[in-house]
Amino acid sequence: MKISVMSDILKANDLLAEDIKKLLFEKNITAWNLMGSPGSGKTAILERLIPMLPETLRAAVIEGDLATSNDAVRIARTGVQSTQINTGGACHLDAAMIRSALEEIEIDAISILFIENVGNLVCPSSFSLGESGRIIVSSITEGDDKPEKYPSMFKTADLVLVNKMDLLGNTNFQMESFMKGMRKVNRNASVLPVSAIEGTGFDSTLQWLLKHVKKSR
Repeated sequence: MKISVMSDILKANDLLAEDIKKLLFEKNITAWNLMGSPGSGKTAILERLIPMLPETLRAAVIEGDLATSNDAVRIARTGVQSTQINTGGACHLDAAMIRSALEEIEIDAISILFIENVGNLVCPSSFSLGESGRIIVSSITEGDDKPEKYPSMFKTADLVLVNKMDLLGNTNFQMESFMKGMRKVNRNASVLPVSAIEGTGFDSTLQWLLKHVKKSR
């Protein structure tokens, strides 16, 4: 019975996600589902990346979290539209939440949407949100075995940002081991080392993003 119920939930979610995807396509909006562990640096990456976007790419951010609007407040300081979803305990965002959040955004004024999912390396991977693609943030402080330990998450990635490279000398993280895991679960994803604190790797991240925004259109 549990399997049947979960299957029904995912089917209903996917149907709504497809409607969202069509809406965003009609509005010429590229949407990115940003996922990763709590504290991996998802919000910090957006704070660094959004001001680098060209004026032709006006952004909005949907922030997902169990409680508080702290991240949405941080993002609002970058000058873009920002709205918060508090799941009240749910470990992921779903398409119904995104559909409601879109009603709070002036979508005719944007061309790129970032959806920062709830911090989790398991649940969010199963729920489509109508996104154009997925960006996974994995910090080096989490260890280099995450792709192999959480394959369901990393195999869905279009881009993996390995964050907090400024701390590399203080950890036993090995990029070679991380890449070995990535090759096992997802050979097609791009992997870029970055530091949201120092800005390292963000020129490459921006170029990747601009290339795939153009491609999605």
